[in-house]
Amino acid sequence: MKFRWILPIAFLITLHLNATDAAVEAHVATIAINPREVTVLHLRPEFESTIKMPEEITSVILGSPSEFKAEHSEGEPEYVYVKPITKEPAQSNLLIATKSGQHVTLELVSDGSDPSQQVQPVDFLLVYRTARSFLIAADPADMELSRAAAKDPVPNGSGSVADLRSVPHSSLDEEFIEQESVNAPRWTKWEDQQIETSIGDMRQWNNETVISYSILNNSDRPVEIVPPQIQITERKATKKKNKEGKGIISDQLEIRDYRLSATRLEPGARADGVVVFDRPNFKESSEKLFLQIAQADQVDCPILIRLPFTPPISGDGK
Repeated sequence: MKFRWILPIAFLITLHLNATDAAVEAHVATIAINPREVTVLHLRPEFESTIKMPEEITSVILGSPSEFKAEHSEGEPEYVYVKPITKEPAQSNLLIATKSGQHVTLELVSDGSDPSQQVQPVDFLLVYRTARSFLIAADPADMELSRAAAKDPVPNGSGSVADLRSVPHSSLDEEFIEQESVNAPRWTKWEDQQIETSIGDMRQWNNETVISYSILNNSDRPVEIVPPQIQITERKATKKKNKEGKGIISDQLEIRDYRLSATRLEPGARADGVVVFDRPNFKESSEKLFLQIAQADQVDCPILIRLPFTPPISGDGK
């Protein structure tokens, strides 16, 4: 087994190492997860950088395996180790996804081994923490607390069972927990797809729309699910009836936030999700609204689930 040592942060901040006769300034950072931002990670040949996520990592996608190496093992489920494998200056991207559906995007930058080009400190340790805001997923510790409560309820002072899920949640948390509690969703099968889908509640939160859904892997192979998308399509007018199926215009709507319980589904496994998006105030009669769900290996053939333009349930987000 390969052992790795992570030195204390206070020591790393002031640490200076010598590699190829050049002083290396070590840098350590702790930042909040934001799926809409790209984090720049400065690397150096012959040095390995560590990325720590707040929960178990399910997938690591590296843009240029010929220039960088990214390692992740089940024995260390929260860590990814990255380093350049070329001495020339290089750039690439790295995507990391976790079991609750959170993901981060990084830009990998290596100045190369030439000392004259090495102007940035090396990011030795990058620690991601769960962001806390109105529509950001709950802290993993809170999620573990909810799971423990579901398995082992604790009696309160009055003698009744106190479910720890009664701890205040955001509106997104409540929608997510409610969708997870659906024992037997009505699954819809799709031609040439390994997965089945089920749509839950669709609500209006002030100027935003939220929809909950579930995904089932009804195949004998594992699948990976990409983040959901919302699109609105319009059929272009055409003079020839035999071309009616062509000329479709599709626009992606802005996703405010989403939650997905898992991105990797083993055979027979289920994932639950919630997505919040900005719905336009009006549309033309030919336009249609869809929830787009796709597998990582079939992004060109997504599942499009028709949504009502006006949500059937209204409510205020807390």
